[in-house]
Amino acid sequence: MQGGNDAINWRTLIAACAAVCVFAFSLGEIFPLLSLNMESWGTSAHVIGLNSSMAPVGILLAGLVIPKLSHTFGAKPVAIFMAALTGVIFLAYPTFPNLPSWFVLRLLQGISVSTLFALSEAWVLGSATGKSRGIVVGIYATCISATFGIGPAVVGWAGIHGYLPFVIGAAILFVAILPITLVSPRSAAVEQAHVSMLGFLPKAPLLLIGICVHAMFDGGMLAFLSVYGVKMNMDVESAALTLTALSFGNVFFQIPIGWIADRTSKRGTIIACFIVAAIGLAILPFVVTTIWVWPLLPVLGAAGFGIYTVGLAELGDRFSGADLIAGTSSFAAMWGVGSLIGSVICGLAMDIAGPHGFPGILLIVFTLYLAAQAIRMRKIRVARAG
Repeated sequence: MQGGNDAINWRTLIAACAAVCVFAFSLGEIFPLLSLNMESWGTSAHVIGLNSSMAPVGILLAGLVIPKLSHTFGAKPVAIFMAALTGVIFLAYPTFPNLPSWFVLRLLQGISVSTLFALSEAWVLGSATGKSRGIVVGIYATCISATFGIGPAVVGWAGIHGYLPFVIGAAILFVAILPITLVSPRSAAVEQAHVSMLGFLPKAPLLLIGICVHAMFDGGMLAFLSVYGVKMNMDVESAALTLTALSFGNVFFQIPIGWIADRTSKRGTIIACFIVAAIGLAILPFVVTTIWVWPLLPVLGAAGFGIYTVGLAELGDRFSGADLIAGTSSFAAMWGVGSLIGSVICGLAMDIAGPHGFPGILLIVFTLYLAAQAIRMRKIRVARAG
């Protein structure tokens, strides 16, 4: 579709969305599935958090090899291989049902899905120009949210024990390989440029810090929202569906959030998302055992994920070429760091302060970010006034 200075490469966008669907579904199913299994084994929240942290460690390691793999073998073959590898890893979990094996498998899965994530994100930002970018990013985010929400629903339907939930996940991963083959050669070649993430970091520090905080929220929610539900006396099926409810609002709100950001202020929209998410975290302990938790979770999820949606759109607006590739790599790295920190501190907070330590520690992190933004804005006003 072309019009004026706007253009969308639908072939590449479809391929990119297919790749990210693999990423989102695998996270959406595996986090509650593994966490609830470990909970049933009597594993402490701290150890569950450490196990969950293996995925972001894998993401960080993947950042070291993605450019080399893409340059050597091509982005599309690498994405296909990693999707297949993720499916094999799914089948390995029930084959080796013990903590040491799951630590290793979680690390490998982090590497495989991170590669899919980084490649698909670069494809998305390269598939649109002009004012089309906000719509494209909204479509991309909606795909993430929709497929992520399917994962916990599968757990709620198939249960947590035996091969069935893992086989379902692996089958979907294998089927999702087919659309990835649609990516255009021109788009696939963009990842081959060598870029420096360290060189990009000083160019957008606040944007990257915001992504890191979002990832702390994301990692904590993925690892512990279902466990939090169980500890608050939910049955296992309902606890698994809390993640579906969290992501449900994202399916409907990411495109509107992107549209609002395009027509107002992206920075202001990010701050608004932080405020709404902080309010939701403060309310969660008071409604988690009531019916009101179900409308709260979609709003909380939409705001929390909206930070990433708008941040990605801002990245596309501000940077291009090698800087854009460096930016997507930095986003992946910040997501890995934040998710690692989030899963660990949420587990520690639950062990130290009880179940409510989980939303409490995230609320503290969000409040600190908002305070930092307020200080920054005050300094800007003082500088302008002077």
